[in-house]
Amino acid sequence: MDTRQDYAELLDFWFAEAMRPHWFASTPEIDRIILTRYEPLWQAARDGALASWLDSPDGALALVIVLDQFPLNMYRDRPEAYSSGDQALAAARQALARGYDRLLAKDRLAFLFLPFMHSEDPADQDRSVELFRGAGLDDRWAEHHRDLVRRFGRFPHRNAVLGRPSRSDEIDYLASPGAFKG
Repeated sequence: MDTRQDYAELLDFWFAEAMRPHWFASTPEIDRIILTRYEPLWQAARDGALASWLDSPDGALALVIVLDQFPLNMYRDRPEAYSSGDQALAAARQALARGYDRLLAKDRLAFLFLPFMHSEDPADQDRSVELFRGAGLDDRWAEHHRDLVRRFGRFPHRNAVLGRPSRSDEIDYLASPGAFKG
């Protein structure tokens, strides 16, 4: 993929009807497709080469998806999955500051807000819930993520991947039937 290419193709791919069922229930095949097609684009975004995408609502949304969603697929169960989360959060903040959330289609807004939900900062978690509620979107998962960060100060399911030792309360939680595994 040419990293200078327009972000429209990326949005067409991500928001295609065939892709929607895989947004939060990916498969190894989908992960491989994203890795093969978009890893160079993610690397360019991570290196700051796609900052101009922030100049439009769709471009900003595409940049957030590349930095937030794609590494979760491409590097599942590896530390790299979370390596551009701060950049995704910064891009989402800039998009919100520019009012892009008022210009994007409602069915796409969740992806602009997800970097707040993926943050382990309690203030970002509160903002996530606020954004989802304010947009009239289902805030159940935003509340769930916020509650995990309030309870543990982080996401316990990331500990093994990130090489963090788990505390006993996290180990008990992860062994429970209702544990969130990511």
